[in-house]
Amino acid sequence: MPQKQTPLREQTRSVVRSLLARTAIDLFAAKGYDGTTLDEVAAAAGVSRRTLFNYFRNKEDLALSGLSEQGELIAARLAERPADEDPWTSLRAAFQVLEEIETTAERRLELITLLFGNESLRAGHAEKQARWQDLLAPLIEPRLPDSEHRALEARAIAAAAITCLQAATEEWMRLGGRADQFDLYDTAVRAIRGSASPPEKKMR
Repeated sequence: MPQKQTPLREQTRSVVRSLLARTAIDLFAAKGYDGTTLDEVAAAAGVSRRTLFNYFRNKEDLALSGLSEQGELIAARLAERPADEDPWTSLRAAFQVLEEIETTAERRLELITLLFGNESLRAGHAEKQARWQDLLAPLIEPRLPDSEHRALEARAIAAAAITCLQAATEEWMRLGGRADQFDLYDTAVRAIRGSASPPEKKMR
């Protein structure tokens, strides 16, 4: 069966949304998040303020727009992993889709520094990543032994893995990007899983 194509109109909307978000991030990096207005973002993007609000609810939504898309990409990658694979191994492989997003290490560090350097954005970032649980837990559950609490166990694993990713990302930022983020992720996972759990084999 041929793969269903995304309607052109939706593709166009996605492209415009991405360009608006990129313009905003550039301005936030140059002028600071609090020092940049939505009018300035609209002007830099060559659109009206009204058009901007057709794509984003507010400035925070604009700054955090990529997180929902990232969650969907991670879930799609997780769904492709072997059904009999350990859930932690599958999650690590799925998270690595983040390294495939087209951006430079410098730009990514710039964005992470922006997000973690502002209290409201930091809280919004954590909240949006927490919503990834709803995407990941149903994909983890079938990989676990059957039990009356399997759904709970799946959500706990998803939540723990996301928290490890957040901690690794923050440490990566603190180190100025001079580390492998997934080495840091492995360290965080080992910390919560205990010494009985061997380090996961790297997947590149």
